[in-house]
Amino acid sequence: MTDHSIQGKTVLIAGGAKNLGGLIARDLAAHGAKAVAIHYNSAASKADADATVAAIEAAGANAAAFQGNLTTAAAVEKLFADVVAKLGRPDIAINTVGKVLKKPFVEISEAEYDEMTAVNSKCAFFFLKEAGKHVADNGKICTLVTSLLGAYTPFYAAYAGTKAPVEHFTRAASKEFGERGISVTAIGPGPMDTPFFYPAEGADAVAYHKSAAALSKFTPTGLTHIEDIAPWVRFLVSDGWWMTGQTILINGGYTTK
Repeated sequence: MTDHSIQGKTVLIAGGAKNLGGLIARDLAAHGAKAVAIHYNSAASKADADATVAAIEAAGANAAAFQGNLTTAAAVEKLFADVVAKLGRPDIAINTVGKVLKKPFVEISEAEYDEMTAVNSKCAFFFLKEAGKHVADNGKICTLVTSLLGAYTPFYAAYAGTKAPVEHFTRAASKEFGERGISVTAIGPGPMDTPFFYPAEGADAVAYHKSAAALSKFTPTGLTHIEDIAPWVRFLVSDGWWMTGQTILINGGYTTK
């Protein structure tokens, strides 16, 4: 039988410096990963990346941080090449990179659309491409999307719309990489209690999101927490490998498809 445990595996996490990405990095190290590559976007996140690297090393795993703006194919290619050179071929590749924009459709500029496409779609496409080239046989690939892919809502045309292509990228990649035993999934969290959530939402919207999930009253803020998502990522990149080609919405009953 193929070993689908995390023990002894090498992991690459794009957007792994802080928040959900940082928690996933620490969680996989705690569950036996041998080495964890932490990608971060810019100098503003370097201190967080260094802190995550230190936490992983304290857990007994090897770790290194890699900076790059992944909105070009060349930058994604460089990230994978640098990770392979320093830590070896990844067994697990996870992409948490994303950007939120909440704005009326008629007010979204071309520059905003282009930026959202670059961060949410283009980055995901080329991350999957390079993962398909570099992830070891029987490896695992997972991308973070959004539960808004299952919602009927205004103001998120640019955000949910540029995350939507990742569903098909995931399906296509799973079919093409499956012959090497590689599973490919996407996870769509509900509105999350992170620093990214509150600036985009008004008070009324925050109140709605905090009450909209079926399980809202059983969680501290009513929102999805990063601690709710990390175990699902861990499962899908280990024993849950038989789930492939699918986008899974994890949101406490906020929305479904």
